[in-house]
Amino acid sequence: MGAEHGGRFGGDDGSTGRGSLGRFTRWLKSGRAPKETPVDADREALLLAAAGAGLPLAPAAHPADYRCSCNRIGCPTPGRHPVSFAWQTQSTTDRGQIERWARHQPLANFITATGMVHDVLDVPLDAGQEALERLLSSGIDVGPVALSGGDRMLFFTATRGTPADEDEWWPCELDCHPETMDEHPGLRWHCRGSYVLIPPARLPADRTVDWLRGPEHPLPDPLTLLETLTDACARYAGAEPDYTTAWP
Repeated sequence: MGAEHGGRFGGDDGSTGRGSLGRFTRWLKSGRAPKETPVDADREALLLAAAGAGLPLAPAAHPADYRCSCNRIGCPTPGRHPVSFAWQTQSTTDRGQIERWARHQPLANFITATGMVHDVLDVPLDAGQEALERLLSSGIDVGPVALSGGDRMLFFTATRGTPADEDEWWPCELDCHPETMDEHPGLRWHCRGSYVLIPPARLPADRTVDWLRGPEHPLPDPLTLLETLTDACARYAGAEPDYTTAWP
């Protein structure tokens, strides 16, 4: 149980002795319900817009002081991983469920599971900026694009899906596994079995994940972007920080 819950039934100093009057007891004696956490309407609207565009969401960890909210000692991906090991089956576009998560977990980030409706082409920021300019100037349809952590750019595309011939489909590990990103310093293709943080999200050191082009843009075929992104990444591979070790 995290520190934020440790004093729930204790006194103001966190004690649980008989001489202290816990907050829960005071609520019962006063007849007043506990004060609800204010709803972040902008955050909720952005999450619902993503879900409305068909992107399945699930709760993720968030920064807590100088560590990850999961309280794992030395968490290798603080604020970047799902809360539940069942994130793939938990991911949903259901408006009511997302509202409940957002309101009951006001600090949580959210991930979107790729390979169901959409894939994500994840590239170094400099390469992504160059590629985006080239794509737009060429009149190529570009879908939603997010800036992630100040060093990556995420291009959201339609999923490659599961073709009739499974030999034509390769698992995410051959492109990018979300927890072994150090093996893919250039372009990372998040497809089935992967995920990315969905805006708005907070990362350690006051970094964020934000939309550059929102989810109102239709998802393009990934192959229409791939050549331009690959060319741009060839000049920037290895330029971003190294990520190590898997979660969980």
